[in-house]
Amino acid sequence: MTIREAAAALGARVIQEDFEDTELTGAYTSDLLSDVMAHAKDGGALITIQAHKNTVAVATLVNISVIVICNSRPIPDDMIAAAKDEGIAIILTKENQYKVSGKLYALIDNV
Repeated sequence: MTIREAAAALGARVIQEDFEDTELTGAYTSDLLSDVMAHAKDGGALITIQAHKNTVAVATLVNISVIVICNSRPIPDDMIAAAKDEGIAIILTKENQYKVSGKLYALIDNV
């Protein structure tokens, strides 16, 4: 499942569109960025409510492909600009992390 396919399946809006539409290899859910650095896997999605440019920096360190911002959190322009510079997709959903995690697990695990 590609990033754009996942966004469509989640009913999420693509906020930062300048990225390579790669296959997702998994996902990690956390709001603690040090936890993401320690445990997220290469090529996956980060599911979080942390909408700031430090999230992009962490995603870059662990080679996250897409940041899924939950609960319709406002996404600042500097976060979008940082993600564009790094080629990381940002998608926004009104759903909470629990629902998004379950949906992505079902979508990616069944591929």
